[in-house]
Formats: sequence, structure tokens, C-alpha cells
Amino acid sequence: MRAMAFSKTGGPEVLHLVDLPTPTPAPGEILLRVAYAGVNYGEIQHRLGDFGEPEGETVTGLEAAGVVAAVGERAAGEVSPGARTAADGSAGERAVADGPVGQRAAADVAVGDRAAADVSVGDRVAAYLPDGGGYAEYVVVPAAFAFPLPDALDLRTGGAAALVLTTAYGVLAGAARLAPGDTVLIHAAAGGVGGVAAQLARALGARAVYGTVSTPEKAAYARAAFGYDEVFVRDGFPAAVTAATSGRGVDVVLDPVGGPTRLASLDVLAPFGRVAVYGEAARHPDLHLPVLPLWKNNRTLTGYNIGDLARRAPETLRTHALNALTLVAAGAVRLDITEELDLTDAAEAHRLLGEGRNRGKTVLKVAASTTPPSARA
Repeated sequence: MRAMAFSKTGGPEVLHLVDLPTPTPAPGEILLRVAYAGVNYGEIQHRLGDFGEPEGETVTGLEAAGVVAAVGERAAGEVSPGARTAADGSAGERAVADGPVGQRAAADVAVGDRAAADVSVGDRVAAYLPDGGGYAEYVVVPAAFAFPLPDALDLRTGGAAALVLTTAYGVLAGAARLAPGDTVLIHAAAGGVGGVAAQLARALGARAVYGTVSTPEKAAYARAAFGYDEVFVRDGFPAAVTAATSGRGVDVVLDPVGGPTRLASLDVLAPFGRVAVYGEAARHPDLHLPVLPLWKNNRTLTGYNIGDLARRAPETLRTHALNALTLVAAGAVRLDITEELDLTDAAEAHRLLGEGRNRGKTVLKVAASTTPPSARA
């Protein structure tokens, strides 16, 4: 199979086209033929070595959409060849992401069995691959993280959905404990997670939703595309938020940026406000925060990591994903795919995202046909 891989860490240029063996699904897994793969900042971190050094030709990728081509022993009779799916971990012709399977306890394997039972021939699914491996035509997907794709969503949209939707819903409902009537501030408001988070916050009852971005052009885009009440250029955002809220501050801040942005976010919290951290896009050194200002000012700092949730609470992750997909199917949330590139243009996709030139969501088109191998002549 074709795949975009890297054998050393570095810039986007380290990504190159390779021919790898087609993986075989283990018990509790499905083999997905990828049609579209989403592009995410986590894949840039993988390429840069944040997740460790590559071992041979390493395939990154965190979400995809396609067709089930084969099933593992545990899933036999429950997920069948031909079931259409969307999966986190995609961008090449076939890719392996089987780390969670070997690490899961018996109870977690049972989650995979129940998940597989939800999917049958012809179904379309969204799924998450905790260990990446998806810039390939085929990818192995743990059944626990294969989520039925609503009829209203096509494979292109599914390829952009699995990671960003699950993350945005998990940050809001899980880490931030969003309540009806809350006010929300979202950093990186024009990105893939930021765009859906603004809409999800509204659907979950937020009273007002504000955002920050790096440029005036992105601010105009985010306001028009995602329905923010206001979007501010990030430099000087505390004063703008304070003015917009008449001095009260916001109940929730979503922060994937880090560094000075994270520190300043604590100062715009209303009483009992929460800063929910889910990334380090600016790659600043970690903050060393004193505890006294938190309790003296009724502030909370919380965090969300989808990989940790996949390891320790797979059923919670699955619930977040299914709830988010239901809201998309109902029309409450829209994914804005602004760039579609070929699989072999993965390096250019990484440049766009890494240089902050992206808006909305970028996907890679991996395979024109979604007919499973068993159905082809």
C-alpha cells in the first residue's frame, strides 16, 4: 500500500511516499480503506518528535473516513467488509495503529466488542486512532473507536470529523464542565477544533462565545463561518474580553496555545471560571504556576488529552464522539473544509498548518474508490 511516512524527525520535507505491507487487523480491530484523511496539529508534533523518535518508516495521521475492508477475530460477524467508516489516524494507502489493543485490559477489549456490535455491513463510521498511523490507504482501527457516521455526513466530511469533534466535545463537556448560560472564550478560534467548539458550545447552552486568533483576516473568517459573538486578535485579548463582558470575565476558556496566552487567560475568568487546556501549539516552555492565586481568585485550571482518555476511559471517549456526531447530523454543527489536497501533498498540508496559514479544516484525498478488496475483480 501507499503511505506518507517519515524515518527521521524534522520539517514537512521529511514526509515521503513509501510502499508498505498491508496490515492485518488483530482481535477487536477493523481494517479501514481510507478515502479521506484529516490533517491535525498532533501530526506535526509526531513528525517533530514530540511523541518520540520514529522507528523505521513511521506513518502519522489521526483521523480518516473510508470503507471496512477486513475485520479481526473478535469483530467477526459484527463488523463486515464494506461498512463505510471514518477513522482518526489516516493518510496513506494502509496504516497500522494497534498500540491500544496490546495495552488494553480485558474490560477495555470488551468495550471494543460492544463497539463492533454497533456496526454492520454498509455502515459509515467515524473513528479515532490513539497512536496515529493513518496517512495510508489502509489503517487498522480499534473497534472501540469506530463510531457510526450519520447518513447526513459524506466520507469527505467524515475524514475531517473524528478527532476534532471528539476533542471539542470532550474539552467542553468533560474538562470544562460547560453549563447552560456559561460564557466561553476559545483560543485558535479559526482552526479545526476551534470552529466546531464554538458551535458545540452554543448547542450545549452557552450564552455567549468569544474567540481569539492571530490575524484580523482570521478574525473576520471565524466570525462569519462559526457564529462567534466576537473574535479578537490575540495580542491584547484580556482587555477586549474584559470590555465585552462588562468586567465580569468568562466562565470557560479553551486553550490549545499555551505560554503567555494561557497565563493571561487565568486573568479573564469570572468567579469559578475554568481554563481548559488541550494543547501546546505555540511550543512555549511549560508554565510553573503558584496555587495560591487559583484558590484566592476562585479559578480552576483543567486539562483534556484524548490519548489518555482512550487508554483509561474508552467508553467516555466513545460517548463524546457519538454525541458530537449526533449534533452534526442535526445541523447544529458544521465542519468547514477549506483545503483538500492529495495524499502525496501531505508535506504542503503540514506547512499550511505549521505556519498558521490554515483556516477551518484541511483533508487529504487518499483513494478515489471505496470498494473493499474482496468486492473487486
